[in-house]
Amino acid sequence: MDVIVLATRNAGKIREFSALMAGLGIEVKGLGDFPDVEDVEETGTTFEENALLKARAVSQATGLTAVADDSGICVDALGGAPGVYSARYAGGHGDAEANNAKLLLELTNVPDEKRTARFVCVVAAARPDGATLTARGEWEGRITHGYVGKSGFGYDPIFFDPELDMTAAQMTPEQKNARSHRGKALQALMGKWRGFARG
Repeated sequence: MDVIVLATRNAGKIREFSALMAGLGIEVKGLGDFPDVEDVEETGTTFEENALLKARAVSQATGLTAVADDSGICVDALGGAPGVYSARYAGGHGDAEANNAKLLLELTNVPDEKRTARFVCVVAAARPDGATLTARGEWEGRITHGYVGKSGFGYDPIFFDPELDMTAAQMTPEQKNARSHRGKALQALMGKWRGFARG
């Protein structure tokens, strides 16, 4: 069985990736399994740059194939913001409640038809020998006017999927994985994966 290291300590992401890779004979470990590996600073200006930065650094530190993603939400009415700054939009890193509150505040008085947005995810894989793969996925929707649903994490309670007529936070894990930007990016990566992990 191939072992890959997911370059995150985010339990929600690790659960999603493990579910998406379950049928591929890949064992997914998170950075929690490698306490000596330090977090990688996301200094890139694009999702691609950040995903590759993390994947390369974790692969070198662990000697294993590493997979990293960088993802965020891009809101048309805000010129694509918060984009790569989604996790720290309100200042502190990973404060979902503050990030959601700031985004809703920024969109005060913006009508439904102009609240279009998409989740974007770029997944990168890196081997210790320096070889890399990347793939991108997008999930179209719009920003709600308030919180709806209790599941998921991050911006899920304010991201509405018009096709399923519910927010990401109202979906089952299976529904979300079938629709999500991360699911699409990972499926695209897996389409290129054959033989990559072993070199």
